[in-house]
Amino acid sequence: MQTRYMPADDRRAVTVEAVVALAAQQNPGDITTAAIAAHMGVTQGALFRHFPTKEAILEAVMDWVADRLLARIDKASHGAPTPLDALEAMFMAHVGFFVEHPGVPRMLFGELQRAEMTAPKRVAHKMLRRYRERLVTVIEDGKSSGQLEQGNDTAALGTLFIGMIQGLVMQSLLAGDVQLIRREAPGVFALFRRAVAVRP
Repeated sequence: MQTRYMPADDRRAVTVEAVVALAAQQNPGDITTAAIAAHMGVTQGALFRHFPTKEAILEAVMDWVADRLLARIDKASHGAPTPLDALEAMFMAHVGFFVEHPGVPRMLFGELQRAEMTAPKRVAHKMLRRYRERLVTVIEDGKSSGQLEQGNDTAALGTLFIGMIQGLVMQSLLAGDVQLIRREAPGVFALFRRAVAVRP
């Protein structure tokens, strides 16, 4: 990847994409600035003209993930005819994003497991909070419309929803098969749908 004559904004975007690509191939914690620069075909000095530290690069990656993932689930849910359909669309959109970018969940898990509160970890926490806010809105709409059982705990449903995706991701990583997420996701969501929907 040659980025020698790119404008600054484009160079920053390509740097983020390089990290996401590298994270799909190796442990994100082992990615060095030298490896990022080599992947891009530039020197480390060129890299640090746009990012003062490696942490700044990782923060930009987390921002990229948050913007694209939330935009994708928003687009999916807004086109759905009912709240339950919106939840399913969000679920499948999230799964699809991780299949397309298998390095992303590795990076998210890595940042969230760090003991200290870093800038990238703060971005990841903020993204999860915004994600949960969207889930709460759709779940409450489902209750109001009579699709979801009124007795269902909204916060618990949000936790279960995210946990299902995290479980699929972990299993796919353990199996070394990213497509496992896509194969298993429809059946997993079908069970969730039956469990939370109002009985006819």
